[in-house]
Amino acid sequence: MTSTYAVLSEGLEKRFGQVRAVRGLDLAVATGTVCGILGPNGAGKTTAVRLLTTLLRPDAGSARVAGHDLVRQAAAVRRRIGVTGQYASVDGDLTGRENLRLFARLHRVRGSAARAAELLDDFGLTEAADRPASTYSGGMRRRLDLAASLVRRPDVLFLDEPTTGLDPAGRNRIREAVRRLKADGTTVLLTTQYLEEADELADTIALVDGGRVTQTGSPAEFKALVGSHAEVVVADAGAMARAAAVLDQLTGARPSFDHERNAVAAVTRDVTLTLPRLVRQLDAAGVPLLDAGLRPPTLDDVFLRLTATEEPTGPGALTARQERAA
Repeated sequence: MTSTYAVLSEGLEKRFGQVRAVRGLDLAVATGTVCGILGPNGAGKTTAVRLLTTLLRPDAGSARVAGHDLVRQAAAVRRRIGVTGQYASVDGDLTGRENLRLFARLHRVRGSAARAAELLDDFGLTEAADRPASTYSGGMRRRLDLAASLVRRPDVLFLDEPTTGLDPAGRNRIREAVRRLKADGTTVLLTTQYLEEADELADTIALVDGGRVTQTGSPAEFKALVGSHAEVVVADAGAMARAAAVLDQLTGARPSFDHERNAVAAVTRDVTLTLPRLVRQLDAAGVPLLDAGLRPPTLDDVFLRLTATEEPTGPGALTARQERAA
């Protein structure tokens, strides 16, 4: 492996009895980038993270993390990575400062007191530094947990759903931390259930489904697979058919109907379609409009479409032969 990739796995597999939790995981994460790992519940995301962080031993395949072989050099991998799991690992009986100094001593970090103070300041925990962690809010505990994983300044940081259950302010704090880490050159692998989080933070996204990566690409590339969403709301139900005909002509897609709202919608990949053009066409067709909109796709749109598709297409899609082999 060269320094181009901080994480490179080929054909990783993990079984639990008859269950193949990970089925030939192929993943390449460039150094100094943020990779969002997305997928439905039970897709194998957490198992993949546990494999790549040496918490589980793969049954097949190979991987290099931070330049070291995942199996033969597991101790070296652990020295180069940080991990924040779904649940806080800090000791509630210790203060925030004591937790960080303990982690620093365990990792043989020189100047543990100074490093703890630096991290407390970075994560906005200085005022609460000498309170027991058990008195912290959920967001504060997650920030302390993330700070603990950074005591050693890891080359690669694994964040497994770090903002789940947090309020918007808590999620924003974690997101700001991820941006700082990337700016400092840390490679981040982020699993999340908040698709806007991956859209906002990730340079690349790997879609995991059925225990393997089925799609890879940038957020923009994923959105290009779905197209923009056009919707019009008409003044009376009798005009819905005419609105649908206009949308069909402009988008080439079958419109959908929301009869409760008198709304008609369709998806288009035509990048030249604009809202003024849409409104002019509707007006020319005599459609009495109440509202019209044209919005770009969200990762929610992409996620719902791709995880319901048996044959993946687009950037980084596995070929049918690879699918069968997996």
